[in-house]
Amino acid sequence: MESRNLFERLVDVSPGMEIWWDSSPVIFDNWCKKMLEKAGARDREELSRQFSRMYDENNPQAQLFRGVTTNPPLSLQAIQDDPAYWGKVARDILTDNSGLDKEGLFWELYKRRVKRGSDMYLPLFEASGYKEGYLSGQVDPRSVFDAEAMTRQAEELAAINPNVMIKVPGSQEGYEVIEYLTAKGISTNNTLTFVLPQLVDCAQSVKRGLEKAKENGVDLSQWRSVITHMESRYGDLGGLRDFAKEKAIELTDGEVRLAELAIFKKAYKYLIDNNLPSKMLSCSLRIGPTVDGHNRIWHLEEKAGASIVVTCPPGFIDQVLFLEDVDQIQFEKDRILEDIPKAVMDKLMQVPYFERAYSEDGYSRDEYNTHPALQRTASQFSKATDEMVEFAGKCFEGH
Repeated sequence: MESRNLFERLVDVSPGMEIWWDSSPVIFDNWCKKMLEKAGARDREELSRQFSRMYDENNPQAQLFRGVTTNPPLSLQAIQDDPAYWGKVARDILTDNSGLDKEGLFWELYKRRVKRGSDMYLPLFEASGYKEGYLSGQVDPRSVFDAEAMTRQAEELAAINPNVMIKVPGSQEGYEVIEYLTAKGISTNNTLTFVLPQLVDCAQSVKRGLEKAKENGVDLSQWRSVITHMESRYGDLGGLRDFAKEKAIELTDGEVRLAELAIFKKAYKYLIDNNLPSKMLSCSLRIGPTVDGHNRIWHLEEKAGASIVVTCPPGFIDQVLFLEDVDQIQFEKDRILEDIPKAVMDKLMQVPYFERAYSEDGYSRDEYNTHPALQRTASQFSKATDEMVEFAGKCFEGH
């Protein structure tokens, strides 16, 4: 096992890049223990050193992870990681709030998880001058089309800690909420975003919100904006291959990854060219493709040199750390600025599903809510939320 892992090497060639932990911080210690248990004896010492550099409560400014993203499935994992602890928290909440139903208990439990996780990153938030150390708390995905509910939830979450960044979906209603929250100086992370029109819409919504905030003298010293591109959720969950087949076009795994990267790179350049304050965030990453018998990670390789956020769930980090031939992957400086090969782009542009996703005006705001990737992701997140509500319901038993 190499002494500096792939993520550290990527940051070395990418000034301004931030690696974030894509899960609740409360599971980090248990995850490390499980990883060490499955590692070979000769790798454990090196792996332990790497883990100590990922999150370091004694020296947060030096740690690899510069922030945290969470979502309902990941929050559900936090409960499943330690159900006894969260069951006790739930019972304590019920003791102090006897009038709660299971929906109310779910929400209070969720806020406790946000509080506990954001507390862990407050030292980095303060040490960085409020530039890093944010934790994204997501509004209820069942409210994805309800601006009033999302606004109410966002304000509650933002009040938990100054380093709580509100995750708002890229629905038609979501961009109204993002502009409103920005005008109040509340940090946002735009999620459920898959196509360039959404990414551009968010950047412009943030710009308008900032203008209002400045007009009203709002304190922006602890404000940030990130715009998430859910890459494989566009290509895989959204069905890019199926839409290509409708045009009798077969796409390889590599071409699907390059389609996702093309959208990301165009959005990245858009923010730079227009001097916009938001920062791109890359998530839903995948290993692949295999080239000449060797594993590649184009989702990371093509972003070398980028001043962006890359958020990585435990499962993806696990895959990367133990990936065969990972030490052979080399990063090319400023690769983020290199265009996708013309032959690949010509092929992709024959697929209307991609052509629209790659155009700034390919979708109007009132079409976002019907995009397959948004609908399917919202459905998955809503299901995970329902499972958390059911956990809350079980906590009433015997209380």
